[in-house]
Amino acid sequence: MKTTFQLAKGLTEDNIRQIWQRKKEPQWMLEFRLQALKIFYKLPLPKWGPNLSQINFEDFSYYQEVTTTPPRSWEDIPTEIKATYEQLGLPEAEQRFLAGIATQAESQILYKSLRRQLQKRGVIFLSIGEGLKKHPQLFRHYFASVIPPTDNKLAALNSAAWSGGSFVYVPPGVKISQPIQAYFLINIPSVGQFERTLIIVDEGAELNYIEGCSAPLYHQSSLHAGVVEVIVKAGAKMRYTTIQNWSKNVYNLTTQRAKVYQNATMEWIDGNVGSRITMKYPCCLLVGKGAKGYVLSLSLASRGQYHDTGTKIFHLAANTSSRVISKSISLEGGRSSYRGLVYTSPQAVNSKSSVSCDTLILDPQSRSDTYPTMQIKNPKSLIRHEATVSVLDEKKLTYLMSRGLSRTEAEGLLVTSFATPVTQQIPLEYASELNKLIKLEMEASIG
Repeated sequence: MKTTFQLAKGLTEDNIRQIWQRKKEPQWMLEFRLQALKIFYKLPLPKWGPNLSQINFEDFSYYQEVTTTPPRSWEDIPTEIKATYEQLGLPEAEQRFLAGIATQAESQILYKSLRRQLQKRGVIFLSIGEGLKKHPQLFRHYFASVIPPTDNKLAALNSAAWSGGSFVYVPPGVKISQPIQAYFLINIPSVGQFERTLIIVDEGAELNYIEGCSAPLYHQSSLHAGVVEVIVKAGAKMRYTTIQNWSKNVYNLTTQRAKVYQNATMEWIDGNVGSRITMKYPCCLLVGKGAKGYVLSLSLASRGQYHDTGTKIFHLAANTSSRVISKSISLEGGRSSYRGLVYTSPQAVNSKSSVSCDTLILDPQSRSDTYPTMQIKNPKSLIRHEATVSVLDEKKLTYLMSRGLSRTEAEGLLVTSFATPVTQQIPLEYASELNKLIKLEMEASIG
């Protein structure tokens, strides 16, 4: 895979204009980008969690092209991309049951397909750039409606420099039983990747969307600042799964948020194994009566890693409910944190929320923290929070070793079991990949 164009380093107005020109976008998008750039320079970096002051935003290239003509068939895919898919088992899986699949390398979508029957049912699955061009009214109506540039500094950065990502629309009543998948790859050192995903699940529709993220290791750090906006209309169901395996030189700073309407359901399934620093807090805005939000997250932080993850749930209407299950593993001096917010508005009577945070610490050098925040604005809400911190059970290890397993194998089995509530919720090929990544980390640290 060869780079055919790479923007000069630096976050400047001229570079933002070049992105706009190369992508041949409408005038309103240039104005949006330039306004977001101004907001970026005004807003401060987050004052909590990992120290981001070491990031030099002028030291990244904000746009790259790796091919002039996006491939339209599997045979046209670069060898590096095929190898990545094959490691995940995706080519075979796609032939068997996958509804759609897309790849983004650096700033471009390289491969996508969608079953014809879904197209006939009105389902849209495009790169976000194609979505802007082919469905301008639908796109503009929802774009930045859930996460505006003013939300935070990194959302403003994405809004200014976004390139690539997915645009998905599921019409009313259409239920997609198989998952739509996307895969993002950073394959060049010292680059910034700013994919933006916009998903609209219309009334009574159902969608399962999965994304994977990966990057080879370079000496120079890379920056990933994605934005995911999801709109789940009345009675609809949406599940968004992320399996993140960025290399340990990547700063992974992502904003994810869903607006959930009456009697709709939003599920975030979040797995984080890679990156140097991860800051990610999947959010549900429960704006309609009876709306439901669920978050299942797993984080594994080993040597040199700091994962500050969690969730935000806003109960903004009556009879809303939420369930959060957070699992974190720290080893070899890694640090993981759960940072969560549950808010119930005065209008959210009879709302219910349950938060469970379980941490597994494998050695004295590692660390885990829990920072729960609850803001209860009405007396008729039921909010529960529990947190546990544990180490590997020696009795269980002894039993497994008595059955013929080595200590390393026994420890790996217990860690994998700890992660089961998350891995059992995702398709087999991704669960297998996630378990494999956990096993490799375990072998590297204790094997």
